[in-house]
Parts: sequence; structure tokens; C-alpha cells
Amino acid sequence: MGTAKKTRKFAQVKRIISSRDSRLKKNQLKQQTEITKKDKSAEVVREIPQVASSLFFQFNEALRPPYSVLVDTNFINFSIQKKLELIQAMMDCLYAKATPVITDCVMAELEKLGPRYRIALRIARDPRFERVKCDHKGTYADDCLVNRVMQHKIYIVATNDKDLKRRIRKIPGVPIMTCATGKYVIERLPDAPEK
Repeated sequence: MGTAKKTRKFAQVKRIISSRDSRLKKNQLKQQTEITKKDKSAEVVREIPQVASSLFFQFNEALRPPYSVLVDTNFINFSIQKKLELIQAMMDCLYAKATPVITDCVMAELEKLGPRYRIALRIARDPRFERVKCDHKGTYADDCLVNRVMQHKIYIVATNDKDLKRRIRKIPGVPIMTCATGKYVIERLPDAPEK
């Protein structure tokens, strides 16, 4: 037969508090100093974003006709689904001349989507559309559009992408155009100032 395991009795085992235990005074003091350092670093303002000189409160004075409209991939797709002619519907929405602007990233994204989106690609290659070169790495169109809008506040962003709209809403003075049923809808474009 085997030997039975012997269990130690509680009184015989010597218990020692580890050196990292939070009940020790030196460890409590260390935790308090770390907390105060975090609070101080949170209070210090490291960088204040520079506001564009064209912004007057929420009114962007750099936006004036003819409007430059940055077009996203899904905006073209929604326009095709709703059977809207892109340039004409933009002019009907804005009551002014509008020039659709397409970046290289959006074109690359349309080309990646394959033959199913060939109509959208043909529309994007229209000579009436203005092409803009991208000087960054990668072809993620959402980041490209957000960076371009943050640098130059002269664009209206045309998209139906919820995540992209959420990101652009955080940037002051940038209107968003979306494709609704039968027409385009503009968001946050202020009325003309009174003179």
C-alpha cells in the first residue's frame, strides 16, 4: 500500500507577509505617491489644438461657393442605389456650384472592391471630379479624409459611414453631406452671415 500524505497543521506553518503586500506602510506610501503623480500629469495641459483662423465660433468662413466636396466610397455606392446623379444632386442640396473631390485612397479602395463596384469606379473617374494626391502610406480612406479635413477646413465631407461621421463631427466647422432617400442632406452648414 502507499503512504498516506501528511498534512501540516495550521499552528505549525509559519506565515510570512510578502514584501509586496499592500498592507505594509512603505508600499502604501509608494501607492499614494504614484496616484499623486498621475493626478499632476493629468492636470497639466500638454498640447492645445490650434483652431483654424477661418473659424468664427462654429461658423467656418473658408466655406463658400464653389464648394469642394470630399467624396467617400460608400457615398458613391449609396448614390447609385438611390439613383441620384452625383453632381446635380450636390448642386440641388447646396444651391451653389459644387466640385466633387476624390483622393487617391478612395480610388484605391474602389479598385480593391472589384468588378461588383465597376459602376462606382466609372463614376469616380469622371473628368468633372477633381483628383487629389495623397502623400501618406497606406490606402485607408477614412484616415485620409479625416487628416485632409483637419489640415484644410475648406471641404464638405460626403459620406454615409457612421464611424467616419462620428470622427468628423468632433472637428469644428466641417459640414457632412449624406445620401438620403431621393436627395442629399447636409449637416452643420450654417446660413450665410447677415451683412
